[in-house]
Amino acid sequence: MAEGTIKRLTDKGFGFIDVGSDKDLFFHSSSLEGVSYDQLREGQRVTFTEARGPKGPCAENVEVG
Repeated sequence: MAEGTIKRLTDKGFGFIDVGSDKDLFFHSSSLEGVSYDQLREGQRVTFTEARGPKGPCAENVEVG
C-alpha cells in the first residue's frame, strides 16, 4: 500500500491526498476503510491503493495510519 497525507477535504464527501509528487490523488468517502469521512483531518497520514478512476488516478481502500 502507498502512503500519503490528506491535503484537502471538501464538504461534498471527497478530498485529495498529497503523495509527494506534482499531482494529488482524488478520493471519495466511499473509498474509506475503517473510518468515516467526518473523522478525517487535513494533515493526517493515510495508506491507500492507487487506482484508475473515470477521470484519472485516484485512491481506493483509504485507511488512517
